Amino acid sequence: MKAMVFRAVGEPLTLEERPDPQPGKGEIRVRVEACAVCRTDLHVIDGDLPDPKHPVIPGHEIVGIVDALGADVHDHKIGERVGVPWLGHTCGHCPYCLAERENLCDFPLFTGYTRDGGFATHVIADADFAFAMPGFSDPVAAAPLMCAGLIGWRSLRMAGDGKRIGLYGFGAAAHIIAQVIIWQGREVYAFTRAGDNQAQDFARSLGAVWAGSSDDVPPNKLDAAIIFAPVGSLVPAALKAVRKGGRVVCGGIHMSDVPQFPYDILWEEREIRSVANLTRQDAHEFLDIAPKAGVHTTTTVYPLARANEALADLRAGRFSGAAVLVP
Repeated sequence: MKAMVFRAVGEPLTLEERPDPQPGKGEIRVRVEACAVCRTDLHVIDGDLPDPKHPVIPGHEIVGIVDALGADVHDHKIGERVGVPWLGHTCGHCPYCLAERENLCDFPLFTGYTRDGGFATHVIADADFAFAMPGFSDPVAAAPLMCAGLIGWRSLRMAGDGKRIGLYGFGAAAHIIAQVIIWQGREVYAFTRAGDNQAQDFARSLGAVWAGSSDDVPPNKLDAAIIFAPVGSLVPAALKAVRKGGRVVCGGIHMSDVPQFPYDILWEEREIRSVANLTRQDAHEFLDIAPKAGVHTTTTVYPLARANEALADLRAGRFSGAAVLVP
């Protein structure tokens, strides 16, 4: 197999050749067809997330074909297309797992962070955390659904049932979940970096009723806001934009420090919540809803060996939607 490997903060990923991995008990091997590039991959590579596996193959938005089965695997078969997400394994016995909150497991494994991921030609996955995708014929289009889509869906569920939803940071996750919000008959208000007319036009093209800078005041008070950009100063900005009783959901795994803000923008029963990881139920729900909602992902494709370029372009905001690596 070939893989782009992360060895140290500040160093580019290196293309390496390794022996083909073999699945153990309860595992499958997936021949990677496509792996989307997530901002979380940047956080791993930049050292924002503590204690990654070293060295590690990044990538956790994987779509591919099962080509080997380990012992005691009964729910997958050779030749089927599956998706592999960020949450790669849970213990099943900690208080959170027993309370059906496996996204908060005390002893998890994360794909592309604490176990090798999909910036490769092959990846080993826990069979219970790989999802059959028989209705998804285009692996490139499907790959961003495995994190941007899933975290977007969990964030939207946490945002509640309000009509007006603000999305701060109009990247991969926002462009997917915006389509679901509009399909549900609700309104999208898109907030981008100041002067990013391309992202604002992109949001409008998907059906956003308003798009502007994160510093702008929207024309209507929002029922909820979801923050995908890893920028702590957006928390008080979003609090100012939501109505009384409104909710601000922080959808990222990492965010810069939230600055001090006056209590009066939190008062009147406004809420701040964070989203952590995902559950398998989130995946089953979203992979059922995405085709019904007609979700179309906008992607920029890079060959596997150009993973560093894809990461740099993501950091600089040089494309709309999601970057996808193809071996």
